[in-house]
Order: sequence, then C-alpha cells, then structure tokens
Amino acid sequence: MGEVDPAFIQDAEHRPKLSPIEAEGIPLIDLSPLTNSPDAIEGLVYEIVEACKNWGFFQVINHGVPLELRKKIEDASRRFFAQPSEEKRKVRRDEVRALGYYDSEHTKNVRDWKEVFDFSVEDPTLIPASTDPDDKEVTKWYNQWPEYPSDFREICEEYAKETGKLAYKLLELIAMSLGLPADRFHGFFKDHQTSFVRFNHYPPCPVPHLALGVGRHKDPIALTILAQDDVGGLEVKRKSDGEWIRVKPTPNAYIINVGDIIQVWSNDKYESVEHRVMVNSEKERFSIPLFFSPAHYTMVKPLEELTSVENPARYRAYNWGKFVVTRKGSNFRKLNVENVQIYHFKIPDSELAEGALSINK
Repeated sequence: MGEVDPAFIQDAEHRPKLSPIEAEGIPLIDLSPLTNSPDAIEGLVYEIVEACKNWGFFQVINHGVPLELRKKIEDASRRFFAQPSEEKRKVRRDEVRALGYYDSEHTKNVRDWKEVFDFSVEDPTLIPASTDPDDKEVTKWYNQWPEYPSDFREICEEYAKETGKLAYKLLELIAMSLGLPADRFHGFFKDHQTSFVRFNHYPPCPVPHLALGVGRHKDPIALTILAQDDVGGLEVKRKSDGEWIRVKPTPNAYIINVGDIIQVWSNDKYESVEHRVMVNSEKERFSIPLFFSPAHYTMVKPLEELTSVENPARYRAYNWGKFVVTRKGSNFRKLNVENVQIYHFKIPDSELAEGALSINK
C-alpha cells in the first residue's frame, strides 16, 4: 500500500477531519450486575434503552470475556498480518472461497485502506447458493486457516465462543429493553447462524486527509462486538447533529453497536448508526469485530409484538441469506450502483398512511 492509488481517495464531502471531535457521552456500561447483582438488572436495561435510542453505540466493561484471551487474539492478529504478502495470500478469499484474507475491499465503491482476515463462527456456514429468490439451493462456506501462527485456529475458535456468549447476553438485554422476553432473539441464532469474526489491519497511510480505513457505512448484521487497540480511529455519526465523533479507546472494553437487523426487528425504535474508520500517517491500527448474524433462512421483518395499528410495520420482509450473498458480490468488483441496503425494503410513509386510512374507514 505504498503509492496512493486514486481508488482510495474519498470524494471531498466524505474526507475526514484531521482534528476530530472526541466522544463525550458514548455510554460506558458495566455488565457486572449480570453476575453479581441480579436485582440491578432493571437499571442495566434502562442504560441499554438510553444507549440504543440516543447513540446506537455503547461500550461495555466487566463483560466476561477473559482478558488473557483478548491479549492472545490481538497477538495472533498482529503475527498473521506481519507475514509477507505471499504467505497471507495463500488463504486469500475469492468469489468461491468467501472467507480468509483480503486486501482490496470497497465501501461505498471507494477502496478501504486496510487488509482483513475473516473466519466464520460456524464452520462450515450454510448460505444460499445464489441471489435468485426462487433458488432454494444452499452452499457451504469453509474457513481457511493459515499455517502460521501455529496456534491461530485454536485461539480464533476459543475467542469466537467467548464473544458469542457476550453477544447472547447483550441480545437478552436489548430484548428486555424493548419490552420482550429475554430469550426472544435466541431462535434466530440457535441453528446455522452466519456470524463471523474479522481481523482488521490499517497500515500507516501517507494521505490520512484523503483516505479512510473503512468508509462511512452501517452494519447490516444484528450486533457488532468490537475490540480495538489503543490507537483509535473509529468515528460515529452523532444522531443529534450529524457530526463525526471519535470513539476514544477504553482499555479492555468492547464497543457495541446495533446493526440494521435490530433496527428492522425494533421497527425503527433503535437505529443502526453510520460509522467509519480514520487512518493516520504514523501508526498502524488493529481491531477485531464479531459480526453477530442469524441463520441464512431468517426472514428479517419487524417483530409482531412491536407493531400495531398505530405503529404498523415499516419494512417488508427480506431473506437474510440472499441479502448476504448480494452484498458479498460487491467485495470483488466496483459497482456502478449502491449496494443493497435495508432502506430498499422500507415501506414509504405514503403507503403507511394509506394503510391507516383503510383501517379507519
């Protein structure tokens, strides 16, 4: 990534500010009541409500993921990316092998200043064979594991297991915050979930005022659980005024954001928020998100318990697996159109109004 390819250059209106606003107010939530004081759960649920409504992002401490394991996975990530390109490319992903190493991903049709390694929580992961809505065939995505580091696979699988436990705890809190039973979301993830973990490496960039590690985007999944190093670079678009706010790293915390699926399930009570990643000219940065996602056959739509005559469903149902396969195609080629987004399934306000009128006649 030495010379700067024009493919990395952001349009003028999306270029980062080199003196970002540091985040004040992104909630820091202590999860220790889950194990130490069950009586305090109600207060914890209230904190989740406020965080999801006002920010769509929050940080958690005392989350139960062993610190030693976090250190191991961060070290494994650094050792993997420190290898020569030819070694990393032995596990390079392509249109057939969807998981593994990749170094030319695009967001909003602009190339990201990063390299990644992806592995799925369930191996193999079941996924639709095509984007055709009538094609019921399913294919399998297999993990590709590098020869080095030798303990890489073992560490990755243990980490996925522990962060998965945290994901279920957070889903339970989010369900309760919506007035639902704690286990309301479990069934979507119980069999054949499509969750995956990503290692991100953002090398030093000679033009941090022109490029981004990841361009502005929302996460299409249910929940993201992010471990970031002490370099920082994550920016969140503040809901109150649209300003880009830098999330200051908190040692050993995880950064959590609700994804598009929870936005749809909650019928817009909670919103998936736009975010991006800054790079800098001096330091490399590493981060490790878990993208927690349901089974491929899940039809994503507003939950019946959260809709009513007064608050009708704001989205048409869409098949999660088909959505994933459609999105995946854009990783390998620059599109001339925007990739599929949840708002493509949003019911226009005019239709909602017509529906309300017909009910009231």
